[in-house]
Amino acid sequence: MRRWSELAERLAATTRTSEKTALLADYLRTLTPDELPTAAIFLTGRPFAEADQRAAGLGWSAIASTVTDLAGVSRSAIGEAYDRSSDLGMAVADVLTAAGQSPPPEVSPTLPDVAEAFAAIEAVSGSARKSTILRGLLERSDPLTAKYLVKILGGDLRIGLREGLVDAAIARAFDRPLDDVKWAGMLVGDTGQLAALARDDALASASLALFHPLKFMLASPAEDAAEIIARLGPEVWVEDKYDGIRAQLHKQGDAVRIYSRDLHDISTGYPEIVEAAEVLGWDGILDGEILGWRDGMVLPFIALQGRLGRKAPSEAIRAEVPVIYVAFDALALGPGDGAPIEALLRAPLRERRARLDALNLPVAINGGRFARSHLAVAADDDALEAAFLDARARRNEGLMVKDPNSVYVPGRRGLGWLKMKKALATIDCVVVGVEVGHGKRHGVLSDYTFAIRDTAADRLVNIGKAYSGLTDAEIAEMTRWFEQHTIARFGRYRQVEPTVVVEIAFDVIVRSQRHASGFSLRFPRIVRLRPDKTADEIDTVATVTALYEGLQHGAEHLVTAGARPAAPRND
Repeated sequence: MRRWSELAERLAATTRTSEKTALLADYLRTLTPDELPTAAIFLTGRPFAEADQRAAGLGWSAIASTVTDLAGVSRSAIGEAYDRSSDLGMAVADVLTAAGQSPPPEVSPTLPDVAEAFAAIEAVSGSARKSTILRGLLERSDPLTAKYLVKILGGDLRIGLREGLVDAAIARAFDRPLDDVKWAGMLVGDTGQLAALARDDALASASLALFHPLKFMLASPAEDAAEIIARLGPEVWVEDKYDGIRAQLHKQGDAVRIYSRDLHDISTGYPEIVEAAEVLGWDGILDGEILGWRDGMVLPFIALQGRLGRKAPSEAIRAEVPVIYVAFDALALGPGDGAPIEALLRAPLRERRARLDALNLPVAINGGRFARSHLAVAADDDALEAAFLDARARRNEGLMVKDPNSVYVPGRRGLGWLKMKKALATIDCVVVGVEVGHGKRHGVLSDYTFAIRDTAADRLVNIGKAYSGLTDAEIAEMTRWFEQHTIARFGRYRQVEPTVVVEIAFDVIVRSQRHASGFSLRFPRIVRLRPDKTADEIDTVATVTALYEGLQHGAEHLVTAGARPAAPRND
């Protein structure tokens, strides 16, 4: 593991993709059959393969307590180290280095040792038992090795391994075609297995397996209709962009599993969808969205939040927030009865949609738990703008615009799919708190908490938090200002003088008890700094309330005045 950690340091030290690929390939070639799969999985920044449903279950607090106990220092020592880097792995290395941790090289854990320890941590229950296993691993590790053990457990390597670079290194290491490596990797969902297949010249044996979730295909953002048509036209397919939970449904016989966007099994949280799928006469994998649904209408996401994270929702919750599964793609299908399934990832979207439409799904308008996404065709930017307004009228976020000839590329954000969203409005707020950022922004104050004015009580009340929208130069300049105008510090959070006004865009505004304003913004982002305005000129609770009620009235009017489509289309 020490050698793996040294490789990680070299990878972090260079920004050149070609050099990273060469370093990785040279390293992978030297590994034994026992070492290769584990090393490859760790290079993805995870303790287990992506398609593996296991999680170590060790949080920041447990890791910090284990390290400070081992080093014989106070808990504040690791907190201070973390504040310097915003990186728990680096903080652990700093604390152990200061404590003089230096075990003899012969006791250093091997890659198989670490894999075994991670599996043992996952298998036991209780933070105390998990921490005991972690401590045994760290006692044998020098600070550099400990740094990367913790980074892997936390799923955050930060060594510049962008998407696909490990695949490229595997292809180079074993002299295999990169396209073959990528395809096999999509099918198996396990970088360790992929590396072994490439080493053994067995990539052709990779096959799509049910109950091993695929990465989801992603869409690139776009707002301008003319630009979208120019990219994807002359004719594009448009689907409503639903404000629900992206979910992949796997079915084989009466076995059904639902996986979230982060590839976790969430089946027990939505038993009504599982039960409805169990009796269907086909096997395969669908891509879609879970939506709240009542009385023929889509429920807002805020209602669906009542079911998030519940492993076994009560009958009362299920009755309060009924759900359906809106399918918009078929990734693999078979006739059932134990027959093999056919992977459809390389088939064009128009073929995948035809296969989806041919399935006998018990649709919501007839009391079932399924629907197919609302699908239309647009041939020019005017038609696309009209479709966008129609989707908003159906209480959806916007549009998914797709090339009907596009293939399904798991885990990629290509130009075959574009998401068309527009901010509903902007409001002017004042920054009341800032925090140190993460990743490349760990050294600056980039996370802004902002407020509006409650004129009735003559006070500022929080309404949200934003991380994006400003340039690096603006963030650096504002960091210096906020450091000079900090009122109080609470760990990583700084309360600052409420004088910096920012214009905030958002997609949805909802009632919320989380903020003192009584409202919460969905997908807030900073449009611009407003040095031309003072804190006395920011928006108020009254103006936000009026905006919320106006948007609600508009949505209700559009939904009730039109025909059915408050719902996904079921034809």
